[in-house]
Amino acid sequence: MVTLAQAIPGSENRTASSAKIDMKIEVTIIPVSDVDRAKSFYLQLGWRLDADLKFDTGLRVVQITPHGSACSLQFGSGLTAAAPGSAKGYIVVSDIEDARNAMLADGIKVGSLFHLGPNGPEPGLDRERRSYQSRAEFKDPDGNSWILQEITSRLPGRMEPGQTSFATASDLSKALQRAAAAHGQHEKRIGHADANWPDWYAEYMVREQSGAELPE
Repeated sequence: MVTLAQAIPGSENRTASSAKIDMKIEVTIIPVSDVDRAKSFYLQLGWRLDADLKFDTGLRVVQITPHGSACSLQFGSGLTAAAPGSAKGYIVVSDIEDARNAMLADGIKVGSLFHLGPNGPEPGLDRERRSYQSRAEFKDPDGNSWILQEITSRLPGRMEPGQTSFATASDLSKALQRAAAAHGQHEKRIGHADANWPDWYAEYMVREQSGAELPE
């Protein structure tokens, strides 16, 4: 079997050295045809306006950040030669039904919920509400496409347990609700109330987010 390192000459050396350096994606750029129209759309989503910079050269940079995101979005004039509407990305949410309903209430057109089945996309939520499976799609005025994806637990190896965190109060609230439901099942199994529920909640939430085996 040919490995990625074998397929890309010298990649094994780059991987060995760069793996020791923290690298965080800070900004992604999307192409738009009307900067003010795009700005209004993303502000309608409730995203934070970080900057709207205009230069004598004609360059304009608008930076907007979604609530709870460590990565920002930039668009403007003179930033990219890509065709408007050609960008596509994923937006992770902890509850896709709540997110979609809130966006619809704000006047954003969002497609129907769908999930990944054995033969491809299928209508509706994933029946078991498995992480990564449930999705919905929306587009900005230029046609740049965004896929909402519900993620509550990362695949094993995607996150170290010590790195688990909750970026917003809403994410923490959803995690607590899932832990509470699971703890109720735990108490049914053991046949009595669990006085040590705070530790159980904490263990469940850390394991869920990191993709580890959940406590019984």
